[in-house]
Amino acid sequence: MLFNLLYPLADEFNVLNLFRYLSFRSGGAVMTALLVSFLLGPAIIQNLKRRQREGQPIRTDGPESHLLTKKGTPTMGGVLILLAVTISTLLWADLTNGFVWVVLLVTVGFGAIGFADDYVKLTRRSSHGVSGRVKLLVQAAISAIAAFAIAMLTREPLTTALAFPFFKSLLIDLGWFFIPWAAFVMVGASNSVNLTDGLDGLAIVPVMITAGCFAAITYFVGNRVFADYLLLHYVVGSGELAVFCAALVGASLGFLWFNAPPAMVFMGDTGSLSVGGALGAISVIVKHEIVLAIIGGLFVLETVSVIVQVVSFKLTGRRVFRMAPLHHHFEKKGWAEPTIVIRFWIVATILALVGLSTLKLR
Repeated sequence: MLFNLLYPLADEFNVLNLFRYLSFRSGGAVMTALLVSFLLGPAIIQNLKRRQREGQPIRTDGPESHLLTKKGTPTMGGVLILLAVTISTLLWADLTNGFVWVVLLVTVGFGAIGFADDYVKLTRRSSHGVSGRVKLLVQAAISAIAAFAIAMLTREPLTTALAFPFFKSLLIDLGWFFIPWAAFVMVGASNSVNLTDGLDGLAIVPVMITAGCFAAITYFVGNRVFADYLLLHYVVGSGELAVFCAALVGASLGFLWFNAPPAMVFMGDTGSLSVGGALGAISVIVKHEIVLAIIGGLFVLETVSVIVQVVSFKLTGRRVFRMAPLHHHFEKKGWAEPTIVIRFWIVATILALVGLSTLKLR
């Protein structure tokens, strides 16, 4: 909004030329999201505590320690992330850019699904919320709409194409299969972050790292000069998503302030589904879906651990892990929660560096 209102006045006031630079507006988005988090966080948490007297329902089949250490902590803290990201993006992004609205649609839409799930869990006082089938169907519907919009906004020859890291010119035109592929990426990313969100601070830092990486990727892919230099596929208009990614970094930092061990609030499905879906949508727009699986490899590992556990138990009656997702396995082995969280952060950082290296290795 600030860009649309102030940049047209740059001829009269030279200082307003700053708004043409994505770097300036991205920095503003980080700080705005952080400020919104700090200003609204205490009030939101107090309100959630007042409404959720017993806090988030704790899984009875989870680690026994959670019944003591997590009891009474409110959930739905993802509302704070959604507010910070949305307000910051609307302030600093170019609102005539269609990609910005697509990502906001996925973010808010998935956030609404997560909010409904959290609400049902609280009202039923159960760890089971909206049925998995219903959640997946609604997520798929929102993702399909977003995928169609992305295809309409993207110029040829990238409209329905899939790009591969390490190959400078390899493109596969998916045709109409692009829509289910893109929906799979968004829904998969969303639920992967959701599965990772099980310990204080565990999910939000990898989200922040991934968002920071994609802030750089969207900036490069949306800039003709950098895209040509790095041999990336230039996606017209995608650079504006750097502002959204920066806002997500700021919102993640702000939420971490309240979610750091011991957490004052959990993000819940409201937060995890929304930020995961947003990252998936961004990766589809900039043609870096496979790179998202590398940078967000921690989320992939957590998801794979659940799949392996379920398949193994159904086929053989045996469990590969003591408990899934993977972070619970290490809890069962006796690792302290801060040890698991910090080591997983380290893994997320290493995977992010590997993913970023694909920008140059072509």
